[in-house]
Amino acid sequence: MALTLKERQEFLAQPHVAALSVAGGAGRGPLSVPIWYQYEPGSEPWLMTGADSRKLQLIKESGRFTLMVQRSEPTTRYVSVEGSVSKIVPLTDELHVEMVERYLSGDAVDNYLKQAAGFGDQVVVYQRPEHWLSADLGSA
Repeated sequence: MALTLKERQEFLAQPHVAALSVAGGAGRGPLSVPIWYQYEPGSEPWLMTGADSRKLQLIKESGRFTLMVQRSEPTTRYVSVEGSVSKIVPLTDELHVEMVERYLSGDAVDNYLKQAAGFGDQVVVYQRPEHWLSADLGSA
C-alpha cells in the first residue's frame, strides 16, 4: 500500500542511508550510490558531497536527482523522492555537524569530523521534492 504524505515524510526523516540516483550522461546508466542525507517533514531534503565530485557534476548537468530509502523489517517499506535542485551552497561547520550527528554518536562524531577535514571542499545540495513513490508491503 502507498504511504500517506505524512507517513512518507516521517519515514524519510529517519536516518536511513539513501540511494542517490542521477542521470549518468550520454551512453551511461544512472549513477546510483549510497549517501547520507538530512530531511525534516515539510522541508527540502539535502545531502553533502565533494565540490569536485562526479555526483555534483551530474546533479548540476541534469538539475535533478532521486533519493530512495528502504527498510526490510518489521515490514518492507520504501520511499523514493525525485525532484529538482533548489540550491547548492558551501558546506558550513554547523550543517556538517548536523549531518554527522544524524548518523553517528559519541566519539565517532569527532573522529569522523577530523577525517573529513581532509576530504576537500564540500557543498550542500538541496532538492525540491516533486514526485514521490512509496509503499509498505506488509508483513511477510
